Amino acid sequence: MKKTARLLSVVLVAAMLAACFTACGNTGDKQSGASDTVMIGGIGPLTGDYANYGTSNRNGAQMAVEEINAAGGVNGMKLSLNFQDSQADPDSAVNAYGKLLDSGMNVSLGGTFSGETASIVAAAKQDDMLILTPTASADKSIAGNDKAFRICFTDSSQGTASADFMADNSLCTKVAVFYQSDIDYSVGLYNAFKEEAAVRGIEIVSEQTFTADTSTDFSTQIADIKNSGADLVFIPIYAAEASTLLTQASGKLDSNIIYFGCDGLDGILTKLSDASYAENVMMLTPFAADAPEENVQSFVSSYKEKYGATPDQFAADGYDAVYVLKAALEHANITDANDKEFTSKMVAAMQEITVEGVTGSMTWTADGETRKDAKAMIIHDGVAVLYGA
Repeated sequence: MKKTARLLSVVLVAAMLAACFTACGNTGDKQSGASDTVMIGGIGPLTGDYANYGTSNRNGAQMAVEEINAAGGVNGMKLSLNFQDSQADPDSAVNAYGKLLDSGMNVSLGGTFSGETASIVAAAKQDDMLILTPTASADKSIAGNDKAFRICFTDSSQGTASADFMADNSLCTKVAVFYQSDIDYSVGLYNAFKEEAAVRGIEIVSEQTFTADTSTDFSTQIADIKNSGADLVFIPIYAAEASTLLTQASGKLDSNIIYFGCDGLDGILTKLSDASYAENVMMLTPFAADAPEENVQSFVSSYKEKYGATPDQFAADGYDAVYVLKAALEHANITDANDKEFTSKMVAAMQEITVEGVTGSMTWTADGETRKDAKAMIIHDGVAVLYGA
């Protein structure tokens, strides 16, 4: 009996070792073998005060994934999207990136916000991971990574373009600036705007700031803007804080005064209790939901049907990002998501393709920056329309 038991134990141990080696071998084969699914990883706030940005970004990307897969995929491969909630926190974005990497991510959409993207850009370079962020606009958010690209404009280019648009369209001669001094997005826009405004002969008559800790009462800043004689207020801030300013300034500033912001203002109407507070608010953006182009109207119609809402720029950028990845995959003729040269081939392709997206015709430079034209929207009677349309 003892010999039988001892023999049985040896057999069981051998069987367990064999199973272990077999399992380990299968795992290795799966990781190194061919894959017909390109997993796209996304990061952004899906909960909290800034959830509208991340949700729009995810929705646009998801719709593009579904459209592409329904049309047959890319080079025999399907696309999948795994979008993680960061709550707009860079540390949470790092954790989300790790989860996505462990899940088999092939390409990253970076973070919805610049801080999120900046927190993972170094790790992504080390991991040989292509980043194509739809909306991280801070100049430095992709700096130092030659495998990182973006769909949106940089903060500096938006600030410069804002001053140029004001001057070219004779919108103002005296400007008050209201910006958030503790975030890179707002400061970057302001600095570029200030420099270009001086070149274009626009006088800044008031410079007002706030921080995250002082974002509930703007009465002092509003009083200064009122006394400055400004005919336009440049607000390079996000929609949540802008809604507070517009609400508190209602009835205190001239009803004809223009508020001018950039992509961070997208979604402002959803943040206000009264749409009339946004009258004459303008924003510089590459996307306009009422633009007449066929691809834009098709996108807007499909988005409304799927999500019951009009897409904003963040949704459009997310949508374009996935179609840009499709174009790069096709140009690079990649047929295996686990191709050992996947990233290098995609990086080369990004600098050679031209994509006609819903946010415009796009090409990319070696430093990851996009080239495309901007539009300006203005809100009248609770509706954002193309300026001058």
